[in-house]
Amino acid sequence: MKKFVANAALAVILAGSIGLSATAIAKEKEEKSEKGVAKIVPAPPEGMGQVVFFRPGGMGFALGCGVNENGERISALGAGKYFVHPTTPGSHSYTVKSEATDLLTLEVEPGETTYVKCKIKMGIMVGRPNIAPSTQEEFDKLSPKLEYVDADDIGPKKEK
Repeated sequence: MKKFVANAALAVILAGSIGLSATAIAKEKEEKSEKGVAKIVPAPPEGMGQVVFFRPGGMGFALGCGVNENGERISALGAGKYFVHPTTPGSHSYTVKSEATDLLTLEVEPGETTYVKCKIKMGIMVGRPNIAPSTQEEFDKLSPKLEYVDADDIGPKKEK
C-alpha cells in the first residue's frame, strides 16, 4: 500500500511539474483505452423487432454463452462478442445453459431494438451463463471492445 501511495504522489508531482492536470491525465488514459469504434446497430427490418445479445469479457472467458430459442441455438456468444437477432413481434423466451439453465422472456415490439447481456457467473463445476435485460447505453459503452460473432457461430442448431 505504501508503494502505491508513493507512486501516486510521484505521478501528481511529475504531472504538476510538466503542467498536466490530473483531469488531463485521466482523459488521456480514457481515450487510449477506447481505441475501438462504437458499433452502430441498424434499425430492424420493416415490421420486425430485434434483440442485440452481447457478452463483455471477464469471468468465464473460455466458456461460450449459447443463446437458444425453442430448443434451437441462435448463436454461441463468446467473451467480447455480440450479435443482432431480428425477430417477429411478440413474446420470445431465450435460454442459456451449462450446469444450470437461465431463461429470459421478452416482449419484442415492431421497430424496437432490445438489448440483452450475457454474463458467466460462478458455478459448482463450471461457470453458469446468465442473461438479463440491458440498455443501449451499456451496449454503447462496451461496443468499442466487442466484435460481431463469427458466421459459423450463428445458428440454428439443436440445443445440446
